[in-house]
Amino acid sequence: MEIQWALGADVAMAFDHVVPGGADLATARDAMERTLQWLERGARRHRELSDGRTVGQSDGERLTVRPSDSPTVRQTMWPILQGGAHSELRIEGLRRILDQGEWTGLAVGGLSVGEPKAVMYEMLERLAPRLPPAVPRYLMGVGFPEDLVAAVARGVDLFDCVAPTRNGRNGAAYTADGPVNIRNAAHRDDARPLDPTCDCETCTTFSRGYLRHLFVAEELLGLRLLSLHNVRYLMRLTAEMRAAVRAGDYERWAADWRRRYTQGETT
Repeated sequence: MEIQWALGADVAMAFDHVVPGGADLATARDAMERTLQWLERGARRHRELSDGRTVGQSDGERLTVRPSDSPTVRQTMWPILQGGAHSELRIEGLRRILDQGEWTGLAVGGLSVGEPKAVMYEMLERLAPRLPPAVPRYLMGVGFPEDLVAAVARGVDLFDCVAPTRNGRNGAAYTADGPVNIRNAAHRDDARPLDPTCDCETCTTFSRGYLRHLFVAEELLGLRLLSLHNVRYLMRLTAEMRAAVRAGDYERWAADWRRRYTQGETT
């Protein structure tokens, strides 16, 4: 809590214990209990920091947070829900988190960590009607396009993930017509942009053939260009999802998107 306060984060996250997706009930409960205990301790320290109390030690001296040191907008803190792939633990953990107080947002952690996608979707479906409707719902560590589209349909608002840049560094690009592996020989003489629907610098400046050349030649520029494209693709995707939600047309939009993305090119 003190580190996040010192960094000036707008949203401080509680500390949590993540277990693999296939963890048994006893292991998942142990992690959930520890996470809830950390939440109680972290929330107490966060309240102290918000009230201007001491912040720890530096060179043997106590540091004091004065009002002038506080963020212009008060830092908020969000809990993280654990429970593995066990819906009864998730529901219990959520109840106990809400019993600790009112929160400005709530994160769901410990999904997309090895369990089948169907299990992740089921957990989100079970939690959706129980999560407070007025606060943002943050699904941690999820960043593949198909998972974002599925999670938004199940009430999720926020995401974070290394997938777009990690995949980009390995030559995998998200496109409107499905994933593309730019290393494949089929792209050697391809003059088309990576994704003709995209407005990023990669797609408006370079051809698939040149991008493949960069990866074959082990030029770091290739890793950068695909990473930038993937991030931009997800930003455009979330904008489309937001528009569809506001228009009350998300189900139809998602079906159309999924049909094109999954039946398009995967080379």
